[in-house]
Amino acid sequence: MYHPVEIAEITEKTVCENNRRRYYRFRPARFYGGISTADCVGCCLRCVFCWSWNIVARPEEYGNLYAPEEVARRLVNIAKKKRLNQMRISGNEPTLCREHLINVLKLIPEDYLFILETNGILIGNDRTYAEELSAFHNLYVRVSLKGTCEEEFSRLTGSVPEGFQLQLRALEFLRDSGVRVHPASMISFSPCENIKALKKRLRAIDPAFEDFEVEELILYPAVEERLKKMKLRYFTGYRPDRIPAEQI
Repeated sequence: MYHPVEIAEITEKTVCENNRRRYYRFRPARFYGGISTADCVGCCLRCVFCWSWNIVARPEEYGNLYAPEEVARRLVNIAKKKRLNQMRISGNEPTLCREHLINVLKLIPEDYLFILETNGILIGNDRTYAEELSAFHNLYVRVSLKGTCEEEFSRLTGSVPEGFQLQLRALEFLRDSGVRVHPASMISFSPCENIKALKKRLRAIDPAFEDFEVEELILYPAVEERLKKMKLRYFTGYRPDRIPAEQI
């Protein structure tokens, strides 16, 4: 097992340099009703269901280094061309290279909504990260929980179980800092009792968090093959009252 904060420190040495960060593409995307997207390189988790596994595993082989000014310029240009009012950094984990991210956010015009999709590990490890993010009033943070509990988190990411607590702590720190935030959770590997238990834990942090966003497995061919090799059971077609009978 590994500790995700340690992996973050190692990965940053590969994907960050002099306030620049590696990105492998810039694009408009259909999510959130349309959003300008910069896909970054580098993550501190190794999720078995990750659609960009190759990039996560070998970040030194992908992308080019971009300064914050270039990232912001490309995001704004895409948004203007496609008439979009939202933007994000996606692909891998955007909270790596903290100084770079903060500088990108400073350059985003306030009339655009910036959605920060994160696993929350680095924010949960350092409260000041959440405090620094609170300066951006056009920011919305979506914390993606990897499973519903410590055991699932460790099984799905290969990380120490304590990493799940960092994810929950990120929600707490962001809420306390006045940042707009909401949780999502990958539940395709979770029995009903674990989903119910997660709802209870999230409600204890903030009643609004109980109604978390459900993330479901997308069976890209490479993802499906990896899950079969690991003999992991999963399901799709989530319903809140039961787990579907069709399982692998």
